[in-house]
Amino acid sequence: MELTEDEEESLNGEHGEALQIAYRILSATGEATDAEKLVPIHWAHVSGVNYNTIGDAGEEFLATLSKNAKFKVRTTVNPMGYDRDSVEKFGLDENFIQKQESIKKSYKKMGVTPSFSCIPYEIYDMPQEGTQVAFAETNAAIYANSIGKLKTNKESAFSALASAITGKSPYSDLRKDDSPTMSIAMKVSDPNELTFGLLGYFAGKVADKSVAISGVKNLDKRCNKSLCASMGTSGTCGKFVLDDNSSASEKVDFDEKEMQKVYDELNTAESGDLITLGSPQLGLEEMSGLASMLKGRAFKKRCLIFCPRAIQEQARHLGYAGQLESAGCELMSDCCMSNPIGYQKGCRQRYHKQHQGCILSEKLKRFGCQPKATIRNSEG
Repeated sequence: MELTEDEEESLNGEHGEALQIAYRILSATGEATDAEKLVPIHWAHVSGVNYNTIGDAGEEFLATLSKNAKFKVRTTVNPMGYDRDSVEKFGLDENFIQKQESIKKSYKKMGVTPSFSCIPYEIYDMPQEGTQVAFAETNAAIYANSIGKLKTNKESAFSALASAITGKSPYSDLRKDDSPTMSIAMKVSDPNELTFGLLGYFAGKVADKSVAISGVKNLDKRCNKSLCASMGTSGTCGKFVLDDNSSASEKVDFDEKEMQKVYDELNTAESGDLITLGSPQLGLEEMSGLASMLKGRAFKKRCLIFCPRAIQEQARHLGYAGQLESAGCELMSDCCMSNPIGYQKGCRQRYHKQHQGCILSEKLKRFGCQPKATIRNSEG
């Protein structure tokens, strides 16, 4: 991979240790992915925020890095491990809180925009088509490529962090060639949000970097989001296009039989004890729709809703949050079902021991994160 003189100097430590670490990460990533060079990016979205995910080693690394590192481009950040407004409900130990706060402090010190959300595309304006970004959150990366027409690879926590510090990313993979190598024909009649979630999981398993989907004309935001989220959990695929005339060499069908196979693989229980909505986190449109569906109704089981803090504030202003809480929902911000406050170390074991707990969710992203789960359409 070719580097400019300034990049070489940074790699050799001539501009400080923080930049040297970042360029070492990008250099290794570039060599592994056959990158030709580094290209400027305009937005980074980093993961590696939840203490349960990165542990003591990650917390210490960020604390050390943040002494000198500063983000060079706008940088948003994934959910952390808890909602600061609801800590008392879940019995988190003080060590967890201190470590999580340390991680949060390190990111803020480096200049992060404290979004704590896995759906930055629903909070901030998307840049113009073709803009290079570096997104570590898989659903956000796929959404950026497929819906926003941006350019990003499915970045790792380290590569996105390095890109945030340098403002650059390796020119490889989807940045270089995002042509679909497989076409999947939708053969399921009357598909809904759940159908597209199952399709995404299937596509992620069978496709390479990019996939074409035929037999689908238009998708609403919820179906797009469901497709992106589930595709990100099951493989390397980082982009989809809706194209009935794809020249992809390999073609497969997604029919009722294939859909049932995916459903049976993921649906590990017949009923749920805890309802979770929001992996990825819910946007304002979903909050509004759910509030409308719940008018005059209430959940009979505990229901946790995960949404960005910015979205919750808008929902409160518009009255949606109050309607949802009246229906028995608990609104959680800054975290999500992949790493919720109510499902952390200790809490997880206690919940399952006491309730033999099975979680009921509308999104497939979180099925790789929890041991027992059952799928339901959000309208069901």
